[in-house]
Amino acid sequence: MQTSQKLFLPAMGCGTWAWGNQLLWGYNQSMDSALQAVFNLCVSNGVTLFDTGDSYGTGKLNGRSELLLGQFSQAYQGTGQKNICIATKLAAYPWRLTRQSMISACQASAQRLRKNVDLVQMHWSTANYAPWQEGRLLDGLADLYEQGLVKGVGLSNYGPKRLQEVHQKFAARRIPITTLQVQYSLLSTYPVTELGLKDVCDQLGIKLIAYSPLALGLLTGKYSEQGPFPQGIRGLLFRLLLPGAKLLLACLKEIAESRHKTISQVALNWCICKDTIPIPGAKSVTQAQENIGALGWRLEPSEVSALDQAAANTNRKMVQNIFQTK
Repeated sequence: MQTSQKLFLPAMGCGTWAWGNQLLWGYNQSMDSALQAVFNLCVSNGVTLFDTGDSYGTGKLNGRSELLLGQFSQAYQGTGQKNICIATKLAAYPWRLTRQSMISACQASAQRLRKNVDLVQMHWSTANYAPWQEGRLLDGLADLYEQGLVKGVGLSNYGPKRLQEVHQKFAARRIPITTLQVQYSLLSTYPVTELGLKDVCDQLGIKLIAYSPLALGLLTGKYSEQGPFPQGIRGLLFRLLLPGAKLLLACLKEIAESRHKTISQVALNWCICKDTIPIPGAKSVTQAQENIGALGWRLEPSEVSALDQAAANTNRKMVQNIFQTK
């Protein structure tokens, strides 16, 4: 593939599949129709980057997220159809040991998506636990680009040191890294403020994608210390984080009210003002409409600064992904 060709990336992505496994548990035809409506609304409003992964959906639901996304994109007929950009992440499973295994995985994703993958991403680095495995998987990722099977290549959960090493490896083959996806929100500034990832990405011409930009829903303003809380581990995490997030949530609420926006829209717009592409999840048209409300305007520098300060003074942060490298 000619490196002069560029992958189209919109100003903001809406990762309908950000919580793919949760969306797929107990799925039925009614749920599929609801998700199709979410997809249609996003695309018609200019939100055309959809992020998924070949690990979203396991067991009998293996690859279900990609299958649905393929169905939705094929069925959609309307404004923005030509701009739809589908990104998928290939898992570094322990049984994927060769460069050919990555090529085969991407071909399987393309079959489920009913089209070639636009942006293929390494879901996580194995550097923290099996560094010997990663080289061949990265070679396979690069092969996909060279063979014209994808328009762009990206990484996920890589820190600046490892990113620079992979960039050098790919540059030797004249393969650009288009994106880097990390957990980033007002409650997870670590990749930028402590690792300095944004500066490195800017130097290398890589676009930063922010996953979990609403901190699993904690930055929507729908939860308080008094509860009720989500079930499971997420609920335990909220109980831990909410007491220390009071000032941040108060700052978000104040700006939201002055802007006639919602708290989540302000939190998403903060990510946009940081020159990242947030990929919030949406299970319903109502949630998608709220996400879309984060577009078309920008926070004032003073508002961004106030949120930065509130985030810095939050005594507990979101737990970092165990695969995040330095």
